[in-house]
Amino acid sequence: MSTTITHSNVQTETLPVMERFYTLQGEGFYQGQAAYFIRLGGCDVGCHWCDVKDSWDAARHPVLPVTELAAEAAQHPGRIAVITGGEPLMHNLDALCQALHQQGFRTHIETSGSSPLSGQWDWITLSPKKFKAPLPEICAQANELKVVIFNKTDFAWAEKYAALAGKDCKLYLQPEWDRAAEMTPLIIDYIKAHPEWQLSLQVHKYINVP
Repeated sequence: MSTTITHSNVQTETLPVMERFYTLQGEGFYQGQAAYFIRLGGCDVGCHWCDVKDSWDAARHPVLPVTELAAEAAQHPGRIAVITGGEPLMHNLDALCQALHQQGFRTHIETSGSSPLSGQWDWITLSPKKFKAPLPEICAQANELKVVIFNKTDFAWAEKYAALAGKDCKLYLQPEWDRAAEMTPLIIDYIKAHPEWQLSLQVHKYINVP
């Protein structure tokens, strides 16, 4: 069932788009499945280790109609559409989700949860960031919690948000890419001791796809 929480009565018919591409989902529960990604411009979280800092300034990216985005996505056979960023929830996503659903897509979002939820989502991936905390209501709605592990203290931080998630939320620990060699063994040991967690790897980077 889709989840709908709207923070504005104004549906956004156009959105700043950094890039869109058809590939395999590289992380989390849907890892390995074909998906169409729409990366929106704009972010007010500002993670220093972000690998898509070009997305932060929304004004740098073309503004496109949501109907055009959905029609382009529909040219591919996969029917998962992943909305990411930047921080996609800086924008009202009601109209985009509606257009994608009309094309037969499952709508997935990857978000820090730091802005109010809009849109109708079939899957919500919450990846909380220390730089701007997620809203409690988004923690409760998340289908999966994906915590990036940058240092040893992040394990306790991950547990903080696991306690706020719903009982059916999938729990993932993912090494920060540049520190994967150091952090992955620690994550493995942590999961062995706390088996409610699972390992998420950025598989798309290993197989060299977007």
